[in-house]
Amino acid sequence: MAGRLVCDAVIGNSQVKTAEAGSRAGQDLRRPALPRPALPRPALPRPAARWRTAMAAALRRHWLAAALLAAGLALRVLAQLAYRPALFYIDTRYLYNADGMDPVGYKGPLRAILQLANFDTVVAVQHLLGLAIAVVIYLLLRRGTPRWLAALAIAPILLDAYQLQTEQSIMPGTWFEALIVAGLAILLWQPKASWRRAVAAGVVLGISATVAQVGEVLVLPAVIYLPVAGGGWRPAVGKAAALCAAFALPILVYCTGSYVLTGDFFLSHSGVTSFYGRMAAAADCATIRLPSAEWGMCPTKTQQARGPDWLEYGDGSPIRPYYSDLPRAETDRLISDFNRRVLTQQPLRVLGAYSRDVLKPFAMTRTTSPGDTPISRWQFQTTFPYYPPYATMQIVKTAIGRFGGGIPAVWRPGAVLLRSYQLGGGYTPGPLLVVFTLASLAGSAVALRKRADPGTRQLALACLLFFTSAAALVLASDLFEFSWRYQLLALVTLAPAGALGITTIIRSIRTRQRSG
Repeated sequence: MAGRLVCDAVIGNSQVKTAEAGSRAGQDLRRPALPRPALPRPALPRPAARWRTAMAAALRRHWLAAALLAAGLALRVLAQLAYRPALFYIDTRYLYNADGMDPVGYKGPLRAILQLANFDTVVAVQHLLGLAIAVVIYLLLRRGTPRWLAALAIAPILLDAYQLQTEQSIMPGTWFEALIVAGLAILLWQPKASWRRAVAAGVVLGISATVAQVGEVLVLPAVIYLPVAGGGWRPAVGKAAALCAAFALPILVYCTGSYVLTGDFFLSHSGVTSFYGRMAAAADCATIRLPSAEWGMCPTKTQQARGPDWLEYGDGSPIRPYYSDLPRAETDRLISDFNRRVLTQQPLRVLGAYSRDVLKPFAMTRTTSPGDTPISRWQFQTTFPYYPPYATMQIVKTAIGRFGGGIPAVWRPGAVLLRSYQLGGGYTPGPLLVVFTLASLAGSAVALRKRADPGTRQLALACLLFFTSAAALVLASDLFEFSWRYQLLALVTLAPAGALGITTIIRSIRTRQRSG
């Protein structure tokens, strides 16, 4: 009985508590919930702020390259202010007709810009191309090269005053350099070159030959690179063949257009007879055996002293009467035969003259040797320069009157500063080119070793491609004549090759130390 009373009491109390809890729950449901204080959310950075933060971080990491780019930009702005609207050289003939002396692929971008703007814009675009070349090389090298070394590799293209001068001129050199770097970058952007990249690189490098005929030699480094890069001999040979076909395509298109317009299926007339200056300057006319029809081509000692460039193009050159009195085809045949006889009968004289020219870029200073094309053509002047017969005062004024840009003028303070910088050492020193060359040779040798680790081998392969490109371009250019203008090609090929070679050597040494 007592237990039952206890149970009823417990149950009763439980029901009372349950009813009270339900009543409170009902009251809570009827009351509006009090708002909780909102916690502060972190503010998201705006796109502009994120961009500034990323740029600041990039500048901190790549401060040396950024400083060099800023210096290069400042020099280019100064050059454009100092010489208005542009500098005109013998290649001003690209504005009209090159008379078959050189490929005229440069006329394409030149005329496209002049349709929309004037000569000021032409050189501004060329200066931007110079900066873009440096950026592409830096990004390419940073895939395995230390930041300081990648920055060293772009310093020549950014700071060399001779490079600045050619960018400020109506000349194809900057566009040719840009096409070279673009073609090599396409091949190297990924560790293994695909079929598409091989074809794209072939097209770009082939186009370069329509801007400067020496670009024809660039097919050799590319074809060497693909088999050495590996991936099986059949795919490598197939990619090399595809690259060759793609390389030939723009050249064939250009030659076809030349044939339709002029009746000549070639890139230029210079390619037929351009060895004459080199051969005539080296020939010993007292001992050489020539047909009577070619004796007039052999120069006197006084004429030889004026060098290959004058012998090829000068008004008093021994071959000028041939061009005046004979059909061009007959003259070309006689000149080609003269070149062959000099080369076969006096090869050591030709080799000696050629070897001396090949070594000139490694000298401490840049000067004009007897018989060289005057280096003053590539130096900033304190007055506006003219170069007859293709860039006379009248021709320049006529061109500016047609395409715009203002009266030719020189801002003397800027010109004096640029000239002092250039003559005072504002160029890539020869000993540095020696270091780049030796490092490139060592780095390229590593590419032939299959035992190197994958990272080191990729650097060595890139070194091989850049170095063989530099060697092909500079050595081929010197076959015709020596000019400091042609040595600028080393800035975009030999300098990157040297940086890659140094990195390859360092990595190889570290690998040996770890394995030892």
